[in-house]
Amino acid sequence: MNDQETGTSYRVAADELRAFVERFERLEAEKKDIAEQQKEVMAEARGRGYDTRILRKVIALRKRDKDDIAEEEAVLEMYKAALGM
Repeated sequence: MNDQETGTSYRVAADELRAFVERFERLEAEKKDIAEQQKEVMAEARGRGYDTRILRKVIALRKRDKDDIAEEEAVLEMYKAALGM
């Protein structure tokens, strides 16, 4: 490979690398914006009287498999019964 070909390869790789970095940076900025919007939603819910700690738990539960939730709740109930709760 001659110096011109090496320079061209490097330039192409550098352009591609720059594109990846810039895409990632844009996604980071979008993620920050989304996090801010989520905070605003929770603040609005809190202002309307909702318990945001419980609201977050409900959101987490909605992401999980129903069978996993049922199994966890059954074990929890068994432990509570064993402790007289």
